Amino acid sequence: MNKVRVGVIGLGRAGMIHARNFATAIPEAELAAIVDPNPEALENALREIHPKRCLTQWQEAVSNNVIQAVVVATPTDSHKEIVVAAAQSGKHILCEKPMALNSEECDLMIEAVEKNRVKLQIGFMRRYDRSFLEAKQRIGRGEIGDVVLVKSLTHGPSIPKAWQYDVARSNGPLAEVNSHDIDILRWFAESEFKTVYAIGGNYRCPDARQDYPDFYDNVVLTASFENGKQGLIGGAVAVRYGYDARVEILGTDGILFIGSLDASSVVSCNPRQGSVKSIVPSWRNLFMEAYLAEDKDFVRCILEDKSPKATGLDGKKAVEVVIAGNRSIMEKRPIELLN
Repeated sequence: MNKVRVGVIGLGRAGMIHARNFATAIPEAELAAIVDPNPEALENALREIHPKRCLTQWQEAVSNNVIQAVVVATPTDSHKEIVVAAAQSGKHILCEKPMALNSEECDLMIEAVEKNRVKLQIGFMRRYDRSFLEAKQRIGRGEIGDVVLVKSLTHGPSIPKAWQYDVARSNGPLAEVNSHDIDILRWFAESEFKTVYAIGGNYRCPDARQDYPDFYDNVVLTASFENGKQGLIGGAVAVRYGYDARVEILGTDGILFIGSLDASSVVSCNPRQGSVKSIVPSWRNLFMEAYLAEDKDFVRCILEDKSPKATGLDGKKAVEVVIAGNRSIMEKRPIELLN
């Protein structure tokens, strides 16, 4: 069997997860190249994995005829340029979320992949998580009746990188953290967002307040859907206590919960600390299997000419909600989406 030769562009936390998967865990794929302009990032990656090529510029990967597919795991403001160029070079693409900065960029990306007949998969790996898949199946079997309300929260422990404070460049935590929640609400509600109302504030990141007064580290977004269902998203960064991703789905005949803070089922009890549980430290721990399933499906879509579970349209819809949510925060009013 011919292997799909994949180049991973961007060696941050998500990029390294993909690189490890393609290097060691997917027999149908080969890690053909890793790409990052930072020499330290390349050196650290080379200590762990052994790609065929080590490149400093994404253009080198896109123009290389040996590479058949690329993973784009770079900052959001570079996604459109890289994805369009990769599509024009005939390469299949797995683009990390958020897809782009605005819907116009998303349209250009979708147009490029359709014109050049290549795959575009967006990195919404929660659709591949076993718990989320089981929840979707159980809802489909009618266990909680009709879905009424989908509530999803993501709290991240780490302080954002400096570039993420600039909402004009990053689209803020609604994009960087809550894109997954937005996609999951659409997935479970099986409908498009109709109206959103969001409030945000900066409570834990004082370094951002002077230069980036629009930055928020805490956000709440309420939503209505075109089919009448309701949604609620809670987002936070720099919470420090651990990585927290949970979903609650309320139906007409029951309720379903996904996720837990517990890293394991072990509980320690002693007179000094009381009852103690370990907490999930990072999204990398919680969704490791989902990332692998996502990467495997990307390869399978290429080999079997299938459509990805998370398409460019799914990525665009999430971006539209992010834009509407940020506008709602600024204008302090509900925003209606035009679908």
